[in-house]
Amino acid sequence: MTRVVSTSPQRPSDVVVEMPVTKPAAVLAAAAQARVAQREWAAAAPGVRATALAGIAQAVADNAAELAALAVREVGKPATEAAGEVARAVALLRYYAQQAFDPIGETYATGAGLGFTARRPRGVAGLITPWNFPLAIPVWKSAPALAYGNAVLIKPSPDATACALRLAEIFTAHLPEGLFTVLPGAADTGAALVSCVDAVSFTGSGAVGRGVAVAAAGRGIPAQCEMGGLSATIVLPDADLGRASVDIAYAAMGFAGQKCTATKRVIAVGDSGPLAEALAGKVGELGLGDPAEPKVVVGPVISDAARDRVADAVTRARAEGGRVVASGTVAGDEGWFVGPTVIAGLGPDAVLNREEVFGPICTLTTVPDLDAALAMANGTDYGLVTSVYTADLDVALAAADRCESGMVKVNAPTAGVDFHLPFGGEKDSGYGGREQGKAAALFYTSSRTVQIGANR
Repeated sequence: MTRVVSTSPQRPSDVVVEMPVTKPAAVLAAAAQARVAQREWAAAAPGVRATALAGIAQAVADNAAELAALAVREVGKPATEAAGEVARAVALLRYYAQQAFDPIGETYATGAGLGFTARRPRGVAGLITPWNFPLAIPVWKSAPALAYGNAVLIKPSPDATACALRLAEIFTAHLPEGLFTVLPGAADTGAALVSCVDAVSFTGSGAVGRGVAVAAAGRGIPAQCEMGGLSATIVLPDADLGRASVDIAYAAMGFAGQKCTATKRVIAVGDSGPLAEALAGKVGELGLGDPAEPKVVVGPVISDAARDRVADAVTRARAEGGRVVASGTVAGDEGWFVGPTVIAGLGPDAVLNREEVFGPICTLTTVPDLDAALAMANGTDYGLVTSVYTADLDVALAAADRCESGMVKVNAPTAGVDFHLPFGGEKDSGYGGREQGKAAALFYTSSRTVQIGANR
């Protein structure tokens, strides 16, 4: 790839941005400039960093309508969800502005003097970000990195280049020159980034994430890789089916199912008939079409290849004995639209129950008891989110203890995370430390131990 071309998935003829890729030599030059800027930034008082992040937050808030419209146009995010993403970015920036004042270590009585720890920034943080959260993910990675005194280089997905560049315009107006740089490009740009930074945070596919982790380990730098999920929702017989069906429909199909936390497997304990009926009704009610329209919940998938993957998954599932129990109508001929689909009757070894398809599709499986449900939920290579619907708190807590996922939700959808809490997965869903919340400090800083001997 020599040029980045980002087009609108609902109107593929609409070129949002086109530009040359950032070549490896330019990446190395940006890293060198960032390293110089970072030393002064790290030495600044916490109030300086906090004020800058607060100023960025206000600027994002002041440009909220424009940023949301850009996310709608570039990645097909439904308007209501895009507005929520901008609001989340503002909240993240304000939250991490305050974390600049957090304690940087601990003090210990050693018995023969004094010992203490002090956390310090890594240096230059390299961030490789996806297209599905074109504003929130760059912010939730860069805000803590900056708050703790690091410089930031971002290599965004080619499909979210315009959003990343607009964020850079806002950020750089409040930061020293060279401290925050967006580097548009593809694989070569990302590889160059990993080769010259002091820590790398990645969100994307498992294959690429594993490569990033290996490259980072080869250089001896920390890596944090979030690599998708095949999230399961377990519905017990005593669950509120009205609530569960609404949550599942939105978690599985909202933004065309293009979230790593989207529900991909629904596991019903006992009779699944009532749940299937309720879910079919809710999926059929979801607005599907132009994501700029306020009532639309399911917009396009990101590309024609993504649309083909969903269509192929439906065909393959039917060949494996699956049957469609819920579906939505495809909207129009223009754009990469695909109808939301729920498929029942597949066994645990069926492809859709083993591999993540990034689109508005999920399976519904019936099992006899909670043990079987947990065995199926845990029986994949992924481990990001598991959701359990039940009226029995004791059962919910016992089930949560047995889930092999980084996050467990009770009577709440798999999709959607609270940024005050650590975010990340187990097994092939995640590598390295958690993101967000106070956990971010553990990744974007390293700890130094200082010991002072007693006078003799």
